[in-house]
Amino acid sequence: MLQAFRRLFQGQDLTKGNTLRCIIMFAIPLLIGNVAQLLYNTVDSIVIGHYVGDAALAALGSASPILILFVVVFMSIGAGVCILVSQYYGAREYGLLENSIGNSITLIAGASVFLTVFGILLSAPALRLISTPAESYEMARVYLIICFIGMAGDGFYNIMSGVLRGMGDSVFPLLILLFCTLLNTALDVWFVAGLGMGVAGAAWATTIAKTASAVILVLKVLRKRDVIHLRPVHLRLRKPIVRNICRLGIPSGLTQGMIFLAGIVVQGLMNRMGVLVAATFTSLMKVDSFAVIPCQTFGAAASTFTGQNTGAGLPDRVKKGARQSLLLGLCFAAVMVVVLILVGRHVFGLFTKTDEVIDMGMRFIRILVPAYLMISISEVFGGIMRGAGDAIAPMWISMVGNVFVRIPLTILAVHLTVSAAFPNGHPYSNFVVMDICMLIQTILTLIVYARGKWRSKAVISARARED
Repeated sequence: MLQAFRRLFQGQDLTKGNTLRCIIMFAIPLLIGNVAQLLYNTVDSIVIGHYVGDAALAALGSASPILILFVVVFMSIGAGVCILVSQYYGAREYGLLENSIGNSITLIAGASVFLTVFGILLSAPALRLISTPAESYEMARVYLIICFIGMAGDGFYNIMSGVLRGMGDSVFPLLILLFCTLLNTALDVWFVAGLGMGVAGAAWATTIAKTASAVILVLKVLRKRDVIHLRPVHLRLRKPIVRNICRLGIPSGLTQGMIFLAGIVVQGLMNRMGVLVAATFTSLMKVDSFAVIPCQTFGAAASTFTGQNTGAGLPDRVKKGARQSLLLGLCFAAVMVVVLILVGRHVFGLFTKTDEVIDMGMRFIRILVPAYLMISISEVFGGIMRGAGDAIAPMWISMVGNVFVRIPLTILAVHLTVSAAFPNGHPYSNFVVMDICMLIQTILTLIVYARGKWRSKAVISARARED
């Protein structure tokens, strides 16, 4: 029993054993972790919505996409490092593994300083750009500034979690995430409900919880002596390592950036429709996240599984894992959609007591049902391509869907639905457009995956082994 418990906290070798079992055992902690992450991100909205009001809830909705857009820099570094780590771990290239992790620490330290300074300076202009409601503007500005102050904790938290997952350890990051969620919840209630600090209290709770968790994760990585021995020399930036991190990470980061950029544009359109619509959209984005959990989970699992098996030179195992990851993703997504439709009103009720907001939110959810199933296909096959080393194709697919289709089509749809009842456009039009965009992205993903060029993009090559 003790030995099994210890193995649970070691890196999982996904290149051996039954593929379905490997994917499920790796994905379950990720799935629980993604739920915990959502609860973590949702606690602020629940506490603020109940103890401060709808205007404060709308403030969080305006601040969140701006904050996430800046965090894309961390996502870029993290995505590149996770792919490198999984492939080097699968190939047993421990020297390159150490250099990759050390270089990621240096890059994150530099990026944190950059993002903190520029984030604070650009908070106010960004909020004005997306037409933040006057009642929410100052609260949103304060929330952003405090979160940017704690940007380093956010960065190291996300990157070190990715490093551990790349080595097959999805359990320890889960435990730290649960700790982070509980700490954030306790601090949220204390700062907002107890001390009456409002939106600022929620921001400080998030910053403190993320920083504490980041410290633990960094110490965990430094103590993984069974696989790596990090030394100061590994912190020195090496051109081949940085080049591979950028080659793999920047497209992945840009992919996320385009999604959040589209979200900012849509948030601006929703903000113009009034505080109630803005508050509904903020609540929906939290509820909606639960429906896409399986898609993201099995996409991430497929990426790590593909990375390790690509590094080990096992293409048939990659192909088999792809089919099983897709089946699992679709099944779990279908279950989540049914659950949301059945209990969605109660979930929306966690954020607000306003019946109009709850009714509107449920109508939005029903419109988005087809998109949830299509996201599973895009996430799993996109994860496989990224895990194999091809981050460019998913980036272009996302650019087409979110920049060239979603943004202009949403603006057009809002314009065409302007009426006396809806002087700034009908809010439902945005969600119909989301279904259309997801269909286009899914078709493109299937075409690119079937062509198979992603199979030749692995970083395990003579050039990648330069020191």
